[in-house]
Amino acid sequence: MKKAYFNWSSGKDSSLALYKTLNQSDYQVDFLLTNINKDVNRVSMHGLREELLDAQAAAIGIPLRKIEFSGNVTMKEYDETMRNAMASIIKDDYQHCFFGDIFLEDLKAYRDTKLSEVGITGVYPLWKQDTKALLTEFLSLGFKAITVCVNAQYLDKSFVGRVIDEQFIDDLPENVDVCGENGEFHTFVFDGPIFKTPVPFSVGEKVHRTYQPSENDDDNCYQKDKEVNWDTGFWYCDLLPVTN
Repeated sequence: MKKAYFNWSSGKDSSLALYKTLNQSDYQVDFLLTNINKDVNRVSMHGLREELLDAQAAAIGIPLRKIEFSGNVTMKEYDETMRNAMASIIKDDYQHCFFGDIFLEDLKAYRDTKLSEVGITGVYPLWKQDTKALLTEFLSLGFKAITVCVNAQYLDKSFVGRVIDEQFIDDLPENVDVCGENGEFHTFVFDGPIFKTPVPFSVGEKVHRTYQPSENDDDNCYQKDKEVNWDTGFWYCDLLPVTN
């Protein structure tokens, strides 16, 4: 079997991709790898508390590794941190890693370019599959997920903190991808066939936050074109760990 690691977001696409990976015999997934905002101890973009990420990995039963970034990291700092992280990974002879990406060509090209620099091949179990079919499969397998972040440009406050089900799908506007592949929403998966036990949590407050690209990053693509439509507003639902 080929040694591999899994780039883990804590959300539904990662969960379904991991399920598919674990149900074939070509690869051995030794650990999950997640980016963390060290300023607030939360999963980058998703806003999930680090404690729930830890509980999730423990419930799955696969070791978790983390890469820490500041909240306003520049592209230059991001690339440098990732190079350092990859240096330690390739020392252990890893040549394959997995992603839950579905159809974003630019993102896949960026990932593959960076990985090729260190001799690692990206594997994409969900690539180019129909997103409605993927979400239907996700639910039919018994996975359970809740939205933790929605892009306010596409979805209002009512969509954050909702469990993913058929009603959620029916309520999505026509311009929103059913899997949120364009960044419309992010999820936390708390149960399903890859879990030994469900992850307990309670629903906390909903907050709205805005962000801007770093003004100090000469390499930031958003600074090169001021007309780029930068997504600034997001609704977050804070999920709280529950201890037994």
